Amino acid sequence: MSVKIRLKRFGAKMRPFYRIVVMDTRKPRDGRTLEEIGIYHPIEVEAKQLVIDEAKAKEWLAKGALPSDTVRGLLNKKGITVK
Repeated sequence: MSVKIRLKRFGAKMRPFYRIVVMDTRKPRDGRTLEEIGIYHPIEVEAKQLVIDEAKAKEWLAKGALPSDTVRGLLNKKGITVK
């Protein structure tokens, strides 16, 4: 089973809100998740935009989960290095 860390979209039209989740790659974007590790709210003020549980993120990365390009940028922004 291949696992990815990616965004799951919520919110209304033109008001997106995302959860950072760990999912099987074969599931649809808004499908069933293995674990939620954070949130990303791009419309919110800068201090409240990004919340990530760093311990869970590092744990899944150590297990071999691959982040999407967007999530890789968010993790780097938070200071979690991705190889």
